[in-house]
Amino acid sequence: MSQLEQQMRHRDRDMVPRFLVQAMFGLMAAALALVAYAQWFDVPNRGVLIEAPVVQSLEIVMQGNRSGIYEVRTPEGELLASSADHKGGFLGVIGRVVERSRFVNNVSQTAPVTVVRRENGNIAIIDDTTDLRVELIGYGKDNVAAFARLLD
Repeated sequence: MSQLEQQMRHRDRDMVPRFLVQAMFGLMAAALALVAYAQWFDVPNRGVLIEAPVVQSLEIVMQGNRSGIYEVRTPEGELLASSADHKGGFLGVIGRVVERSRFVNNVSQTAPVTVVRRENGNIAIIDDTTDLRVELIGYGKDNVAAFARLLD
């Protein structure tokens, strides 16, 4: 065996130290034990969203064009906002989500969706045709404000 082959075998053996592999499996076992404990002893869920009652709602129709710009209109056709507006790009993101969900479920693309403000101040988009519910928390204040402006 040549000196190069010996160096390669030695290098491959020491590439991942044994204690790191043991630590990885230890962490995996600890995570599994925590989840098993929580399931077996019915530990209550934490960080689960509680849907507060709706205090304000508005039905809107989101229509996109080939250039990716989505317009938000009332069911009667009045233009409320556009994804091309300043800080309105998130309207297009949600428009694509709704469009994709409707395509997958094979339902009409023209049905309105409902934008709601909940008692706790959260904004949500509800599509009853596909049972899609998007609670707008964790998307950033400018993105949530794009939909909050529709309700104001």
